[in-house]
Amino acid sequence: MSVLVGLIVALGMLVIVPAGLRLMDAPELDRVRRAWPLFAVPGALCLWLPRGAPAATLAVCYALGTVVLALHAPRRLLRTRSVAPAEIAVLTALASPSVAALALVAERLGHRLFGFDLDILALTVPHFHFAGFAAALVAGLVCRTVDRPAARFAALSVPLGTLLVLLGYFLDDWAELAGALVLTAGMWAVALLTWRDIATEGHDRSTRALLAVSAAVLVATMLLALSWALGEATGLPHPNLAWMAATHGLGNALGFALCSVLAWRRLAPRRAEPRRPAPRRPAPRLKETPA
Repeated sequence: MSVLVGLIVALGMLVIVPAGLRLMDAPELDRVRRAWPLFAVPGALCLWLPRGAPAATLAVCYALGTVVLALHAPRRLLRTRSVAPAEIAVLTALASPSVAALALVAERLGHRLFGFDLDILALTVPHFHFAGFAAALVAGLVCRTVDRPAARFAALSVPLGTLLVLLGYFLDDWAELAGALVLTAGMWAVALLTWRDIATEGHDRSTRALLAVSAAVLVATMLLALSWALGEATGLPHPNLAWMAATHGLGNALGFALCSVLAWRRLAPRRAEPRRPAPRRPAPRLKETPA
């Protein structure tokens, strides 16, 4: 695994996932949030070891944490019995790190899981941390905040696009291109709604800047994703994987995911403090939605 990809994945494990879990406002996840460093630190350490049993063992430690997280998805679905768009987005976010962890264990072991090259497995790990977890989470938050058809479309198309890209791995490049198109449409809808409906509200300057950056970066990074998927399917010239990691991957990690979770943390309701003015109208967190 390259140094750049390792840094991006470590950011997802150590920062994006735990920060995102706090935005879900789900009390049943409290134990997972508190225990997350016990899983994420070994996962981050395994990125810097040579492929082999020690690295794979540390990756398994991280995988156990993602399985615990993923098991909350069916439990939440059974409890809420809701298939509302925002709920589908949060269920996707809960399950996605386990897919990343499976690819990580295989890549660290040097095993070509399902016949995939190790480079593809290595890039699957950040994809399901940032497209699978962060993008689905943010799409759900946007859907909670903006009561528009476009917001519901985003909350559905980001999970669907992520799933179609995964299926494309097993089918062919054209199926992966279809997934990239659906995912890009959803991400661009998130960017548009963030820019037009959320960043323009009466938030402080730093929050508006973080939201604006996250929206602007999505436009560029998803255009790169489309160009790569189109090139793979048609044979047209397109960026190679190393260049995609340095542009699309780094941009999504820092410009979109990190800026988004920081902004939404600032928008989240804060505890009232004595002798201070009442806070501005808070943005809702991802709460369970009745059917």
